[in-house]
Amino acid sequence: IDIILITHEHGDHIHIESLKKIIKNNPKAVVITNKGVGRLLDDIGIEYQILEDKNPKEFMGIKLEAHDCEHEEIYQDISIVQNTAFFIGERLFYPGDSFYNPNKPVEILALPVAGPWANIKNATNYALEINPKTCFPVHDGMLISFGGNYAIYKVVLEKYGIVFKSFEENKAEEF
Repeated sequence: IDIILITHEHGDHIHIESLKKIIKNNPKAVVITNKGVGRLLDDIGIEYQILEDKNPKEFMGIKLEAHDCEHEEIYQDISIVQNTAFFIGERLFYPGDSFYNPNKPVEILALPVAGPWANIKNATNYALEINPKTCFPVHDGMLISFGGNYAIYKVVLEKYGIVFKSFEENKAEEF
């Protein structure tokens, strides 16, 4: 592992003990995140870098571009945390826990499909707004245990020319 991107501070996106093990086993790995996560990492002595908003930088031959945005609202009484969406290699866009539009062409979208802030309607509309060539589901842990609702995404998005690929466990996919 060469690069670790952390979008925000929620426990389903950063698990400190796992991060420590990854860094121990990959001591040259670079952690890239935002100020909110950075405060947590400062407390435990893990080094990191912050990418400036929309200021691309190359890491190990891969162009990365951060987009500062807010986490989608979970509930009105729950504070909204900083979220960073990432363009990876100018092809893949990973929005973290947001439906953020980078306002530039996206070839491959990591589409958040479930969560306390996401639903099928919003996720589908987001994919249609971004209009990638291909998308694949992320933030789908709560769906995997019962097979997911992927058929809905596939039927609707492919009608608009967007290829929707879900992954089989232990099987690599090419884009």
